[in-house]
Amino acid sequence: MALPFLFHRSLGLVSPSLVRAWRDDHSASSEEKDCPSPNLDTSKDSKSGEDSSSESSSESESDNETPKPEKTNGELRESSTEEASNQEFNDIQSHCEHCNAENKHNELVTPRLLSRGQFLLKVDTEGTYQCMETGLIFEVNRKVDIKYCVLSWSKYADLVVKPWVVGGPLFDVKCDPTCLTSIHFPHSLCLGHCDANMTFKVLHVKSTGASLEYTVDHSATHVKWHVSSLSPVGPVIQSEETVFHHGAVILYKAIDHNPSLSFRVYIATNNESFIKDISKSVKHSSKKFMKIDKPPVCQKLLQNGKKYRLISDPEAEITPEEIEFVDGSLLKLKSYSEVYLEQPVEFKLLLVEMDSEEIVWKAKLRECDWVQHDQNPNISKSSTSGNRRRKMSSSLPDEVVYDKRMKQIGTSDGVKTKTLLTDTQLINLAEKLGKEWVKIAIANLKLKISDIDAILEKKEDVTINKFRMLKKWQEKEQSNATAQNLWNCLKNINSVEVQDVLKGFLQET
Repeated sequence: MALPFLFHRSLGLVSPSLVRAWRDDHSASSEEKDCPSPNLDTSKDSKSGEDSSSESSSESESDNETPKPEKTNGELRESSTEEASNQEFNDIQSHCEHCNAENKHNELVTPRLLSRGQFLLKVDTEGTYQCMETGLIFEVNRKVDIKYCVLSWSKYADLVVKPWVVGGPLFDVKCDPTCLTSIHFPHSLCLGHCDANMTFKVLHVKSTGASLEYTVDHSATHVKWHVSSLSPVGPVIQSEETVFHHGAVILYKAIDHNPSLSFRVYIATNNESFIKDISKSVKHSSKKFMKIDKPPVCQKLLQNGKKYRLISDPEAEITPEEIEFVDGSLLKLKSYSEVYLEQPVEFKLLLVEMDSEEIVWKAKLRECDWVQHDQNPNISKSSTSGNRRRKMSSSLPDEVVYDKRMKQIGTSDGVKTKTLLTDTQLINLAEKLGKEWVKIAIANLKLKISDIDAILEKKEDVTINKFRMLKKWQEKEQSNATAQNLWNCLKNINSVEVQDVLKGFLQET
């Protein structure tokens, strides 16, 4: 099973019965390319003071890459596919209540994102620095530039030999090793239960082979290792007792033209390498998917061999319904469950531990979670042609341009055609409408008070209320629910944002 994000946080157990918790729940609830790896030999134990072999060239070179604009002091930087993917790793950054939280007062730093998923961290003086993106902690003795990226454990599965198992993400770090005293690797385990009987080491993959090296120390969140040489390295563990994992659930919805809903549900350890593998697997699927943003952290720790069940309300087709959890970090193919509903309805989804019937994770999925991402194959073309029209008409006053657009819209060879507004457009407009939306509904869109009351009775998010109001207008207007008609209804609304959205609709038509 699988799932994405770094760091961990357990929200506690759910004590009420499953049925009561189910009924009472009203809460809202990258795909970068992996850096290339070397051919490796079998692993062997060694101490950190052993062979200090030359730095491995296991990753693709990014020395000549130009850093992309970054976010500093609250200023926006240019977004990218890598940023979107790596943002997933950042969504969980606090301590589990079962673990002993520690405050190391490390200096938090934001690295620069290079191409192909690599990070660049520049530090000007000695000290201890914690990366905000990956959780890595670097102890440096002087000014240094550090490059690093997340790797997939599945590429090195043959090197992790029992009784050792994966303990956290795998990284490749590059810099002058004499400047780097130690690295603290984030791990994905809860140590509140069996810390005394757990042994940490790091698997160090060198050009000459792989070895297990001793660690200096470990904490509730990190494993400290003295740098011997630099090449792919990550924490592994050996435990005499049951290992408890910080878990998370990640959702992806299939994007197609069918009215039905189909989701992939990944359940996994909160391990950044694992998260990256899932994202990559979804990206390379024959289907197109969008990520559904729901709180991913499991409320209860996961255990290998424990069985869990996915439950949907209303009932959905879930395959498989029952899941035996295993840490799939070493598996190339990540397991998931498919949740399928014939009709696009809102629904609740729960993950339940079968032995105790305690809720491990839950979320409510609403239409707004996926509706704004509906993919209309005509949108990109319309947007492109709209951009051309904006450039051609930029010398004319806005009022003249849009008056002309309204006269030209829907007319081709003397025959008037109508393009209905999409749900994507309506949700975008709903986000811009202000507190006066009820007045707009009655005065401008000619809806009835009973229509508004029916919408408000659902007690949903205000943006969803506005969206449903616009949908009600669309149902009432039917074939006349066009961009031009909506413009005619709302052109007197005193809101620049609303007017800009409406004008955009006209250009996309």
